[in-house]
Amino acid sequence: MPHVVVVGGGFGGLHAARALARAPVRVTLVDRHNYHLFQPLLYQVATASLSPGDVASPIRWVLRKQPNVTVLLADAQRIDAATRRVLLSSGPTGDGAQSDRGIAYDYLILASGAAHAYFGHPEWASRAPGLKTLDDALEVRRQVLLAFEAAEQETDSAAQRRLLTFVIVGGGPTGVELAGALAEIARQSLRKDFRNIRPESARILLLEGGPHVLGTFPEKLRGQAHEALTRLGVEVRTSTVVTSVDTEGVMVGGERIAAQTVLWAAGVAASPLPRSLGVPLDRAGRVIAERTLAIPGRPEIFVAGDICSLQQDGRPLPGVAQVAMQQGAHAARNVIRAIRGEALEPFRYRDYGNMAVIGRGSAVADIGPLRTSGFFAWLIWIFLHIFWLVGFRNRFAVMGEWAWAYLTLQRRVRLITGERLWPSS
Repeated sequence: MPHVVVVGGGFGGLHAARALARAPVRVTLVDRHNYHLFQPLLYQVATASLSPGDVASPIRWVLRKQPNVTVLLADAQRIDAATRRVLLSSGPTGDGAQSDRGIAYDYLILASGAAHAYFGHPEWASRAPGLKTLDDALEVRRQVLLAFEAAEQETDSAAQRRLLTFVIVGGGPTGVELAGALAEIARQSLRKDFRNIRPESARILLLEGGPHVLGTFPEKLRGQAHEALTRLGVEVRTSTVVTSVDTEGVMVGGERIAAQTVLWAAGVAASPLPRSLGVPLDRAGRVIAERTLAIPGRPEIFVAGDICSLQQDGRPLPGVAQVAMQQGAHAARNVIRAIRGEALEPFRYRDYGNMAVIGRGSAVADIGPLRTSGFFAWLIWIFLHIFWLVGFRNRFAVMGEWAWAYLTLQRRVRLITGERLWPSS
């Protein structure tokens, strides 16, 4: 029986494994985490609306009804395409060391995801965390809440202003959603919690290098999102490029913005795994795939999601969950075709639209012929995210948290975790 190895338990990998449920194959899904993460709601963990368990589900539980799937907790280090082996880390917890321990495959689906891209400045990462993992989200939540706590004890007004200044770099959906959520935390959730500061006086800046926030959305919706953020008190600056990030804040051209908290939502790069294949990569480190999602010269290897570089109608496909899900399932179907000796089919992305939530009762939605904003768009956003969330318990828990937050204006998970108390300066 052919052995299919799927690397990555995100949207692409999970949908690939599911699409192989009835195929006459053995499937091994490899991931360094034992859970599938619903990344579109990760910012809500970072902003104290949801708990980690609300947006993550154990992979073994998700695939428990698929007897042909084995889940392997390991860190894939590199691919030996010549011998058809995935080389893994030396221990089951993934310590990152190179090892000869490996797993053989007949077909391989790579969906190992992406990491943050700091445009040639990796040193910025320690000062400007992004949102890709649960650890990222918990660190962002920690930094945000600690900033208010530190400001409460600060007697110097300039230092207090710096502590209460939050900079989000990147005006895509993640940046917009983060900015809106931070504004609501400051102006609603924390408004009565402190005695020496006014949390609602916090300064929140959203910096976007392009001419608009939500650049992939229609012009009208971009404008409505900008207006909604402004109403929440967010300072939106477009055509603004960050030139430096350090312990004091950020530099924008010749202007210094003093800020304790800088959050990164400006770009991603593919995981380093494809580099071991020796195939053409784009500037972001993604595999330049064939239309079938196979790797050039390696018809037994397919790619999906953030490590796949593919154009459709002359434009690159976006790095969003819908693309990863569709590519993962399509790659799996092409594996089945290859096993049967059939011709592989080219991938074509079905665009179901874009959405972004700005705040309580406010969102923008571009779904086919429907282009709307405000409360109705927010309801659509809620329905679709609940629908795609993995697991009934998670759906029920998230619905409960959202209902409570809507009625009370509070965020229940305002917990500061970790050993280190104050942020390093």
